Order: sequence, then C-alpha cells, then structure tokens
Amino acid sequence: MTIKLHCFGESGHSYKAALALELSGLDWEAVKVDFFNGETRSENYRTNVNEMGEAPVLIDGETSLTQSAIIQQYVSEKSKKFDGASAEDAREILRWQLWDNHKLSSFAGICRFLMHFVPEDKRPQETIGFLQGRLKGSYDILNKHLEGRDWIVGNAVSNADLTCCGYLFYDEHFGFDRADWPNIDKWLSNIQALDGWKHPYDLMPGSPADRA
Repeated sequence: MTIKLHCFGESGHSYKAALALELSGLDWEAVKVDFFNGETRSENYRTNVNEMGEAPVLIDGETSLTQSAIIQQYVSEKSKKFDGASAEDAREILRWQLWDNHKLSSFAGICRFLMHFVPEDKRPQETIGFLQGRLKGSYDILNKHLEGRDWIVGNAVSNADLTCCGYLFYDEHFGFDRADWPNIDKWLSNIQALDGWKHPYDLMPGSPADRA
C-alpha cells in the first residue's frame, strides 16, 4: 500500500517527513495541502485529516500520524533506516530533533514566513530582527557540533540530520547564508550527495512560483 503524505512544498516541517520517505525507499506519494488558500483551517481538514490544523500528515492504511518527528520515527520503523546504530544513538537523535523543533526550525519557519509570505507593508521588522538573532545562536551551536563530523549523530545520516536541515535548503533568504557557516555548509553538501536527495520544491507539490 502506498503511503500518502499530506504536505506542501513551502513547509520545512513537511520537507523533513518527505525527505525521510524519499531516502528510505518506501513507496509513497505526496498529497498537496493548499495551505495558502486556507485548507488547514477548514472544518473538513481539522475533522478528517488533522485536528491540529497542521501539515505534514502521514496516512498508511489505518495509521494516521502528525508531527514530523513522529513521522520520521515511523519511517525508521518501517525502513530500518535513520534511527542510529545503538540505543545511545537513538537518544542522541531524539535530543537533536527536540532541539531543532525548539531552537532552529521553529524560528526559521516563522522568520521565513514573515519575510516572504506576509505582505511587505505588514512585515514586523523588529520581530524579524529578533528571530534572526536567535537563529544565529542556533547556527553557531550546530556549526560547532559539526566540526570534524560528517553527520550530527554517528557515522551515517539519521533523523537528526533530516530534521535539522528542514529549512536550510530553501532559496528564500531569511538571514542564513551557508558560506558563513563552513561546517553546516559541508554537512548540507553531504545530505545533497545522498542518492535520492531532492530540493523541497522538487520533492513536494507547491512553491511560491505557483502564486506568482
């Protein structure tokens, strides 16, 4: 049975789940969520897809899962990939997933949204500046951790990598330049070199070009 992932190209959290699925080799297909026309706020979506009004959502037969980290865990359970080589690795992977969702993706997602998906005259510059400052601290933590490492945890790509890269491949500028963070830049290149890697807008339906 083909796994269905409700997602949209502009969503970094959707990308985390979609990239895990694509690299896992599991049979899956993307179902576009029309976020910018209000689909996730609709009664139908919140009743029949996700009561939280968010994407991504994975549907596999009778199994329905939300939140990207949970979806990644499910992909690992089915594919036997990305979950580390030991129980210690698994705990460390979870630690980085939690860190990312609090300190990296949360700020990056909001900052990028405010800078590119809100009308220019309504963009809160003070808030954007605050978010960019917090993000610099997070980039510094990740960059230092990656010194002398190819991957965040262990010797192979894991859900820690597939989580933390979620917003860092997007082309819309939100204060992140790979060239400023050489260890992050090398790590992102390692991910891009994986067989099956795709840019978010190539992997999932939906991009700013659709609304241009």
